[in-house]
Amino acid sequence: MQKSLLFIYLFISSITAFSQKTLLHCGQLIDVKNQSVLKEMTIITDGAKIVDVQKGYIKPSETDKVVDLTKLTVMPGLIDMHVHIESETGPANYLNGFTWNVSDYAFQSVVFAQKTLMSGFTAVRDLGGTGANISLRNAINKGWITGPRVYTAGKSIATTGGHADPTNNYRRDLMGDPGPKEGVVNGVEDCAKAVRQRYKEGSDLIKITATGGVLSMAKDGSGAQFTEAEVKAIVETAKDYGFKVAAHAHGAEGMKRAVLAGVNSIEHGTYMSEEVMDLMKQKGAYLVPTIIAGKSSADSAKKPGYYPEIVRAKALVVGNYIQATFAKAYKRGVKIAFGTDAGVYAHGKNWLEFVYMTEAGMPILEAIKTATVNAADLLGDDNIGSIEKDKLADIIAVEGDPVKDVTSMGRVKFVMKNGVVEKPFTAAQK
Repeated sequence: MQKSLLFIYLFISSITAFSQKTLLHCGQLIDVKNQSVLKEMTIITDGAKIVDVQKGYIKPSETDKVVDLTKLTVMPGLIDMHVHIESETGPANYLNGFTWNVSDYAFQSVVFAQKTLMSGFTAVRDLGGTGANISLRNAINKGWITGPRVYTAGKSIATTGGHADPTNNYRRDLMGDPGPKEGVVNGVEDCAKAVRQRYKEGSDLIKITATGGVLSMAKDGSGAQFTEAEVKAIVETAKDYGFKVAAHAHGAEGMKRAVLAGVNSIEHGTYMSEEVMDLMKQKGAYLVPTIIAGKSSADSAKKPGYYPEIVRAKALVVGNYIQATFAKAYKRGVKIAFGTDAGVYAHGKNWLEFVYMTEAGMPILEAIKTATVNAADLLGDDNIGSIEKDKLADIIAVEGDPVKDVTSMGRVKFVMKNGVVEKPFTAAQK
C-alpha cells in the first residue's frame, strides 16, 4: 500500500514538474505582424513553445515561474538572414587562409555564435564558409554549445575565378583547379553536382555568387559571373533537394539572370536597376540589403594596410551605394528581409542595420518585421518569427522603446531561445 502511494505521489509530482509554465510579464510587446505596440501583456510558455499570449499581467499558479520584463520592450527573437559565422574582418584574414585549419575556424565560430545570440539574434542564415558552419549548427542543435539557430549554406558556389573561388590570387602552383566539391563550377553539369554535394555535406540552402564581390582577391566587384543557364541548373537542382537559393550580387546583369532563373533572394543588390526591382516583385524574390557591410567595408578601406590593394579599391566604391539602393527598392515595393553580412564587420553589432534602415526611410516597426516575419518567410520556417500560440519560444527584450529610440535595439537585456532563458534579466539591471 505504501509503495503504491509513493508511486502515485511521484507520478503526480513528475506531471506537475513537467507542466510548469513560464509567464513573461511584458511592459511593451511588439506585435510584428500588425506593426503595433501592445501594453502590459503576458506571454505564457511551456517547454519550447508559446502556449498563449494574454492582455494584462496574468497571476501565476503555484507551479508557474514569472519573468518580470515590465520595464522592457519585448519582441520575437531577431533573425539575421546573411552572416558568416566562422570569421570576422581584420587585416590578418587573408593570411589565415594559409595558416589556419578548418578546426581553427570552427573554434572561432563558437565565440561569434555566442555573441550573436546574446545580441538578440536567435536565428541566422549563414551564407558561406569552410564547412565548419555545418558542424557548428549541429553542435548548437545538440546543446553542446550556445548559439542561435543556424541555417547554413555550407560552402558558397562560384565560377572559376568568381567571388567565392577559394584560390583567387594564389601563387599559380597553389591555385590548382577546384571543382564542384570545393564549390567551384563551370557549366550546367558542374552546377547540378555542386548543389548535390552541398546536400551530401548537410547544407540547409544554397548560396551562389552571381557577380563579382568586394572582399575577394579578384579585380571585378560587380560583373556577372554565371550564365542564366547555369543559375537555372542550380535553382532546378536545388528545388529537387528542397533547397532555397540565395544569390550574392552587386551588378544589375548578374541580378537579372539570377532573378529570371528563380533564386529566392538577392544579397546586397548594390547596383540594382529598376528593371531588376520590378522583376523581383513579379517573381516574389527578396532583397537582403546588408547596409552595414557596405558602410563597414568602406570605412575599413580607409585604414592603411587593412585590405590588400585589390580589395581596398573596390571597398571604397561599392560600400557607399547599398543604403541608397535599399531605399529605392523599399519605396518601389521590393520585399525586404533583414541581413547584415556579419563577419564583414564585428559580430554582435548586427542591430546597427536597424539604424541604417530607418535612416533610409523605413519605419522601425517595419524594419523589425523584416527581421522576424519576413525573415521567417524567406527561411521557410513558420515556427519562428512572431510571438503567437504554438510558435517556438524565441523571445527577446530590449531596454527602451525602439519606436522612440532605434538605438534601444542595441540594448538587449533578455534572450530566450527555444523556451530556455539564455540571457536572464536580473534585478540588478532593473
